[in-house]
Amino acid sequence: MNSFEVQGGLQLKGDITPQGAKNEALQVICAVLLSPDEVIIDNLPDILDVNNLIDLLQDLGVTVNRLSAKKCSFKAENIKLDYLKTKEFRKRAASLRGSIMIMGPLLARFGKAYFPKPGGDKIGRRRMDTHFFGFEKLGATFNFDSDDIFYTVHAEKLEGSYMLLDEASVTGTANIIMAAVLTPGKTVIYNAACEPYIQQLCRMLNSMGAKINGVGSNLLTIEGVKALKGCKHRILPDMIEIGSFIGLAAMTGSEITIKDAATDHLGIIPLAFRRMGINMHISKNEIYIPPKQKYTIETFIDGSIMTISDAPWPGLTPDLLSVFLVVATQANGSVLIHQKMFESRLFFVDKLIDMGARIILCDPHRATVIGLNHETPLRASVMTSPDIRAGVALLIAALSAKGKSIIHNIEQIDRGYEQIDQRLNQLGAKIKRI
Repeated sequence: MNSFEVQGGLQLKGDITPQGAKNEALQVICAVLLSPDEVIIDNLPDILDVNNLIDLLQDLGVTVNRLSAKKCSFKAENIKLDYLKTKEFRKRAASLRGSIMIMGPLLARFGKAYFPKPGGDKIGRRRMDTHFFGFEKLGATFNFDSDDIFYTVHAEKLEGSYMLLDEASVTGTANIIMAAVLTPGKTVIYNAACEPYIQQLCRMLNSMGAKINGVGSNLLTIEGVKALKGCKHRILPDMIEIGSFIGLAAMTGSEITIKDAATDHLGIIPLAFRRMGINMHISKNEIYIPPKQKYTIETFIDGSIMTISDAPWPGLTPDLLSVFLVVATQANGSVLIHQKMFESRLFFVDKLIDMGARIILCDPHRATVIGLNHETPLRASVMTSPDIRAGVALLIAALSAKGKSIIHNIEQIDRGYEQIDQRLNQLGAKIKRI
């Protein structure tokens, strides 16, 4: 198990460019299975989850060529469906939650797909019902082997249909879209997720010949086509990493400029940080965070405590709530962090409490943070990263703390953040991989 040794209490300074969006990359990589033609994807992040998915597709029969460090070509001409029944596939797919999105393309193109129970972050219950509800509405039959924990979907014939999703699941919406684009007839998806990742997936599929209308809304209309061609696609910058850098600058009083930030696609994220009292200047595609030691959390108009909560897009993404919670520990004022979607994502606060943070964990979904106003710095500590987002939040906490901290299980951080230690060290951080 690898660890980070972090020397905290340093101010950082300089420019940093975000990686390609992890969540978008997982979707568009799965989408290459929809066509036998060449698909070229640019701005791929060099992270464990993406690299593991690419390796899995290669074992499935996809021809992959690295055109550069960030660009790959994919050609899904000779798919080996028998591989889906092997123990090797079960082991690899079960460790990578994003690989569940191969089911929609395989169902659409070959009429069947198999999948083990997916893994990923241990952040609470993450049900798969929305995926299979959508497949069934298109005419597929779904089976679940509870003894083997294995999902099977197959269809003799698919047909477009109207469906109202019970939740605006991002991966569920992506899977259903990819199944519907090759399904004869008209498919209407209401309460669809509409995050930038989904919008990018739809734009990529339309460039391949799909007919998707309503992109950017929660009502998608898809006219099925017989086949899709190849395309070239560029992935957006990762808005979660951008938010992490904003939080890092605030916690450490650093002067950081985030380059190539695609600011038109950040939604409510800048406003949420401003409510935390963090100043930033946005111009074109850059975000400049000036050096500042103190920031004051706003209250609501009636003077009541500010609540920061997640919601489906265009609401605040749940992937950033861990960062907001850490940022609040050194703010002037108090805030209620309400994580609605996952019941285990706030459990890492015990590590922050050990560092001296004033946090009350109200229940699995809510935590109240009383800021220290940078008057009492966090203490260095030894901790373990439980998941990707909590891991980077703990790294931010360690960078702000006085002294040397150790973070174990950094493979979790590596799953979502590309060479984060090297990139932050270029800004003046002292992070050693051990």
